[in-house]
Amino acid sequence: MKEGIHPKYVECMVHCACGSNFKTRATVEKMTVDICSACHPFYTGKQKLIDTAGRVEKFQRKYGWGKKQQEAAPAAPADKA
Repeated sequence: MKEGIHPKYVECMVHCACGSNFKTRATVEKMTVDICSACHPFYTGKQKLIDTAGRVEKFQRKYGWGKKQQEAAPAAPADKA
């Protein structure tokens, strides 16, 4: 390897949006991430929708997703008085 062309590989403190902090090594000293292994659905087993600008609702309206569950549920009987 050539001398003097590679960045320094230093200890890095990573801060996640969920509040988790951990140390690793990288070419920067501080790093901020939106999602980490402590809050990622793949590692936690919990489904969490990260919605930006209503994209989930837009998808549900566009493709009618979620309406079948509402139609299948029986309506509450009205009291006749």
